[in-house]
Amino acid sequence: MLYRKISKRIEEYLSSHSDRLLVIDGARQTGKSYIVRWIGQQMFPNYIEINMEEDKMRDRIFANAKTTKDFYLALSVFAGEKMKDKDSTLVFIDEIQAYDHLLTLVKFLMQENRFTYIASGSQLGVTLKNTQSVPIGSLSIEHMYPMDFEEFLYANGVGKEAIAAMRNNFNNNQSMPEALHAKMLDFFKKYLLVGGLPQAVNKYVESRNIVEFRKIQQEVHTLYSIDASKYEEEHNKRLKIRRIFDMIPSNLENKKKRIVIKDIEGKRWKRTDDYLDEFEYLISAGVTLEVKAISKPSYPLVENSGKNLIKLYLNDVGILSGIYYRNNIKAIMSDIKSINLGSIYETVVAQELRAHGYNLYYYDNKKNGEVDYLIDDPDNLTNIPIEVKSGKDYTVHSALDKFLATKEYNIKRAYVLSNEREVRIEDGITYIPIYYVMFFENVSHVVEALLD
Repeated sequence: MLYRKISKRIEEYLSSHSDRLLVIDGARQTGKSYIVRWIGQQMFPNYIEINMEEDKMRDRIFANAKTTKDFYLALSVFAGEKMKDKDSTLVFIDEIQAYDHLLTLVKFLMQENRFTYIASGSQLGVTLKNTQSVPIGSLSIEHMYPMDFEEFLYANGVGKEAIAAMRNNFNNNQSMPEALHAKMLDFFKKYLLVGGLPQAVNKYVESRNIVEFRKIQQEVHTLYSIDASKYEEEHNKRLKIRRIFDMIPSNLENKKKRIVIKDIEGKRWKRTDDYLDEFEYLISAGVTLEVKAISKPSYPLVENSGKNLIKLYLNDVGILSGIYYRNNIKAIMSDIKSINLGSIYETVVAQELRAHGYNLYYYDNKKNGEVDYLIDDPDNLTNIPIEVKSGKDYTVHSALDKFLATKEYNIKRAYVLSNEREVRIEDGITYIPIYYVMFFENVSHVVEALLD
């Protein structure tokens, strides 16, 4: 079984007798159902799983279950012999968004307290937005992402002691020994190829066959596109979700990388506001990661973010590297000067930061230029700029230098991530190896989850 960090959260919830339903949200094929199923079957002798998407396409037993009595009756048809007491019976409502009335019914099911419940959802953000009566106080939503780099290392046999030692080096601004650095960088580059989709990681661990895990990535990418098309059809709107989604890989190859609104339909008069529904779908469905522009940073960053000049990254770096390089591993595993891996490196950093609880922002200033990422620095009530470098010129970063020279920003820390081994601090910038990004963690996000 692949280790997932979210396991601890699920286990704590299932042991807590919480009066709020835990919903594991996230894009399709990120492993939500698998991890809930595995833990649920270990902890409860009577495990009931209902996939509401399948029910909607087939028998529609739960389609009209709009009261708790109706729900129990439908559940008894499905698994009556397993309906025991709360301590022994877990009901896993998979793909709960298929029936939006279930999101309203949750409040009453939790109040009656007959069974233990847990749920998962894809495109849940989209569904909640369109559901009239959502019992927010009865839901606790935890977002699940593709496997991050640390989880990828565990899947490849790297032990917790090794990860802990590396974390200690990161915390103390220490470099890794040469041999271990080479090994970690090799793992990191393989992660750029494989990505974090659990099926792809499993296939890589089993076979090391790029053709096989690339096939999985292609299928998931196609599935995301099909979902977008279905959403447009179901809502009877002339949206351009599929077009925007398909543009992302080529868009990331541009110098600016941000969405160029006029390119979506070839209409120069269109503005960002004309596509807010499309962006909302792609972000809420979890298939893209949104990075918002900040021109004048302050703490917290959310106060100064706007809707214009956004960047969209794919949610999985393996999908992106597959689109770019197909079955050729040399582009990533070898240092080829003619190939710019900037968009690949920026995507993996976005993936890591988002999975670790950060909202994503970048610095965009006409005078000073662009810095790849900004994250909040609650310790100093300011921000931390992060520059991502895929090549040898990692010490060249004029926009970051100008950013740090702006005294009103009051910046205390800055990072440059690259393939270089040595950790050092120069002119207020900490240079660290790219794989250390796995130790960036939004502590305030963790505290919020614990208090939830």
